[in-house]
Amino acid sequence: MKSIRFHVLALVTSIGLVASPVHAQEATTAKVSVNGMVCSFCAQSIEKRLSAMPETGPLYINLSNKVVAVQPKAGKTLDMDKLRHEIKEAGYEVTAVEMVPKTVAELRAEYRAKK
Repeated sequence: MKSIRFHVLALVTSIGLVASPVHAQEATTAKVSVNGMVCSFCAQSIEKRLSAMPETGPLYINLSNKVVAVQPKAGKTLDMDKLRHEIKEAGYEVTAVEMVPKTVAELRAEYRAKK
């Protein structure tokens, strides 16, 4: 009987460990390529506009790669047209928008690792 309990516990534990990374990957982030963004003032301008949006959660701006990563707040979704509009109103051109199954923190870590 102890052997069966052990195997059931081992199976439940391994299923829990397998399920955890999948759950973490459910986060979706908008990865926006932006032309014209060349300095920290450019980044601040975009950050200020995007942070004012009620659905915007964490964001990250990488000047050298001209990328803005925006994650929605919990329970919210991002409006891609609104994102594009806000960046355009800040004076920059959006060249591409891609939804990626990563968090802003994961994207930040990837860009820092590439340096």
